[in-house]
Amino acid sequence: MDAEPSPMTSDREEGDLEDAVAVFVRHRSRLFGIAYRVLGSAVEAEDVVQEVWLRWQRTDRSVVLSPVAFLSSATTRLAINVAQSARVRRETYIGPWLPEPVDTSADPELGAQRAEALELALLLVLERLSPAERAAYVLREAFDYAYPEIAQILQLSLVNVRKIVSRARKHLSEEQRGSVDTAEHRRLLSVFVAAARTGDVASLEALLTPDTVSLSDGNGMRGCARIPVLGRARVAKMVTYPRLWRDAEPALVQANGSTGVLVRREGRAIAFMTMAASEAGIHQLMWVFSPDKIAAFLGSRARFAAPGIAGAGGV
Repeated sequence: MDAEPSPMTSDREEGDLEDAVAVFVRHRSRLFGIAYRVLGSAVEAEDVVQEVWLRWQRTDRSVVLSPVAFLSSATTRLAINVAQSARVRRETYIGPWLPEPVDTSADPELGAQRAEALELALLLVLERLSPAERAAYVLREAFDYAYPEIAQILQLSLVNVRKIVSRARKHLSEEQRGSVDTAEHRRLLSVFVAAARTGDVASLEALLTPDTVSLSDGNGMRGCARIPVLGRARVAKMVTYPRLWRDAEPALVQANGSTGVLVRREGRAIAFMTMAASEAGIHQLMWVFSPDKIAAFLGSRARFAAPGIAGAGGV
């Protein structure tokens, strides 16, 4: 007859699991922040973090010298794999694809040491990099990992990693403009919404740059622009569309370390909008109409207010 496990063995196993949970919870915000920046999707990032937790449970943790290094490596590699398959799926997306916004009122930098690569406009530019380039940039710029650490995580040479990060920086600097500070961004957004709601086209045109572009993410939804709308006059006319603002209740929200607008109608969230602006004016509008992405934003509020894992035995 097999001997029953002793109470001491059971207590030790329970203690090991409690330690595993404590370590994972301590680093969970960082892990989500890495995955989210690489993927641009809160839902996909959450799936990655859940899988990392399962791997952490199954790992012989007694031989792990640095839990945060182990967890960061697993998260990054899984996120790269998901990003590679996501790129194929997004080729069939109808209309512009935008990253899922996340509520950052509880964690303004989403687990990072710096808030880099968190605003929607920058995440959208990051999509033009390969998943490995994206990961290297994120680890270096947002989380301040040393080049040797990044090389080990990505299983690349140190020289290659330095080249990748340098190339990513150059590419992003070419794509981006200077930006206004937080207070001015919030003011411009408030003035923009007020003018759009009242149909004040002249005031809107005064806020926009001549080459402004509006992107609408609806994945084929009826009434949602399927191509970018270009130019000050066309954008100003589009955003005063009466059907959008009829009975609408817009409210400023914290999203991706900045200010966005959540539009509700009869208590139901129907759109999210944010913008990119420089001293010259607003040059990019990003509208999210996709119900799944809006639901992900609303769900992120509760998820990040109290970081943890769902249950002691598994995620």
